[in-house]
Amino acid sequence: MKIFSNDCLRGGTYLVTGASSGIGRATALLISQCGGRVIITGRDEGRLEDTYYALDSGASHVSSVQSLSDADETAEWVKGLVESHGILNGVFHAAGVELIRPARLIKQAQLDVIFGGSLYAAFGISRAICQKNVLNDGGSVVFMSSVAGSAGQTGLTAYSSAKAGIDGLTRSLACEVASRGIRVNSIAAGAVKTAMHERLFNGSGDAAAASYENSHLLGFGDPIDIANCVIFLLSSGSKWITGSTLAVDGGYMTR
Repeated sequence: MKIFSNDCLRGGTYLVTGASSGIGRATALLISQCGGRVIITGRDEGRLEDTYYALDSGASHVSSVQSLSDADETAEWVKGLVESHGILNGVFHAAGVELIRPARLIKQAQLDVIFGGSLYAAFGISRAICQKNVLNDGGSVVFMSSVAGSAGQTGLTAYSSAKAGIDGLTRSLACEVASRGIRVNSIAAGAVKTAMHERLFNGSGDAAAASYENSHLLGFGDPIDIANCVIFLLSSGSKWITGSTLAVDGGYMTR
């Protein structure tokens, strides 16, 4: 059930990465239902097209197939989007890749993938929005993070490192753009029922899966639970919030 008004983001243009599935897709759809114009991007052309055609038809949305893995390329790509489609009012960077593997087995190539889609792309977005005429003054940037950035878990050293980097980037970038009234925040999500979540825990066994779900006081979340928080952070309702990492984790971090 949508809890925000149909026009709370009306007139704004919002970039959503990782929009071909999961949290990115749910958020893109909700932005469009709240009156916003959405520029969606993702690696999978077919699934991104499905998202595009599911968007509310009230605005001239844009779809751009793109694999984000490099800060320099991402910065240039964002600037190109703005030149073609207009200045942004907000960004939600949801793109990322999962990996469960002990530190002793992780190779440089795997680090490049994990850090590329999440942290390096976030740096590229950051560099772009720091320039004039990319993000409007008073705009909002939301980065997708994870409780893994603050809580240790076996097999998640690379993923946790990338998300901890996102949270550090959030705090310092907020300082750099505050003079323009731009807000920068991240969302530290717990376990959300997405395709990525299923891939991570398919092989963990019933007992381990049940134990992990029980560690979330309110159980596993749904993509819409994160999307609702993103809408709040993109909207004027969060005009006095910046440099924060918002825990949306069903109570996981209280354990």
